[in-house]
Amino acid sequence: MSTPERPSLLALSAPLADRMAADASVLRLAVERIGGARVIDAGIRAPGGLEAGRRIAELCLGGLGHVAFGGAGGSPDWPFGVTVHSAAPVLACLGSQYAGWSLSHGKFFALGSGPGRALARKEDLFDELGYRDAGTTAAFVLEVDKPPPEELVARVATDCGIAPEGLTLVLTPTHSLAGTVQVVARVLEVALHKVHALGFPLERVVDGIGTAPLPPPGGGFLTAMGRTNDAILYGGTVQLHVTGPDAEAEDLAQRLPSSASRDHGRPFAEIFAAVKGDFYAIDPLLFSPARVIVTALDSGRSFHTGAIARELVERSFGSAGLP
Repeated sequence: MSTPERPSLLALSAPLADRMAADASVLRLAVERIGGARVIDAGIRAPGGLEAGRRIAELCLGGLGHVAFGGAGGSPDWPFGVTVHSAAPVLACLGSQYAGWSLSHGKFFALGSGPGRALARKEDLFDELGYRDAGTTAAFVLEVDKPPPEELVARVATDCGIAPEGLTLVLTPTHSLAGTVQVVARVLEVALHKVHALGFPLERVVDGIGTAPLPPPGGGFLTAMGRTNDAILYGGTVQLHVTGPDAEAEDLAQRLPSSASRDHGRPFAEIFAAVKGDFYAIDPLLFSPARVIVTALDSGRSFHTGAIARELVERSFGSAGLP
């Protein structure tokens, strides 16, 4: 059973994984078994697509979030966007969607995200959330460009306490259409992760919604990673509804946007190259949406900070007439 009065991420997400596998031909996915586990290819050998990415994002939110395409783009050149909402944003984003479990075997490495994390509980974060889940199936999303080895599949199943046949692994290369969507759909999760890092009480975050422009997929990893990050850092908007004093809501709003970082102002691919690929050399305060609205539910007041950096979005995405 899950924590009393809190939903089971595993129970909510299992039907999403099953429907995705059943609709594989429509979604242009490939399904195979590796070490007994069900592996869904969403962009390595199978082409995947935008709808596959949208469904993967909802799976990654543990069935507690809704993801939709709309017209909230970052500029006239890029008019379409991805919007994500969750009525339980802390559990959906930090308890499921956050890529917090490091998985490696030999030369294979991936950060595992998805509802299965709440079953393995390899992260201290679950003690902070006070959440534990149980079940016989588990789903993970891996942002990788090659299938995992059987040895890693076996270890993940063991750590989850389930048979390999109950495990679903969804593979989404960053440069693929599905990978692009599922990364950009993390705009709300990125905000929640920074809320946690800033020390704001997570139990006071009641609701949340976020949107970010949909970039074209990059031809290579660095371009793709840069565009998907820039969509959030320079084109993303998040609104959080919180309880508590206005002063604390306003303080959170002031500290939350990506503009609070010393590294703000350059496309992410340039920042990444400048630190020679060392993520830990990048200011962690950069990883947040461009624009933030924090609404204090007790008073009804809202605090707006940050701004969309349209020129940076266009530069990153490769608008006509720009380098």
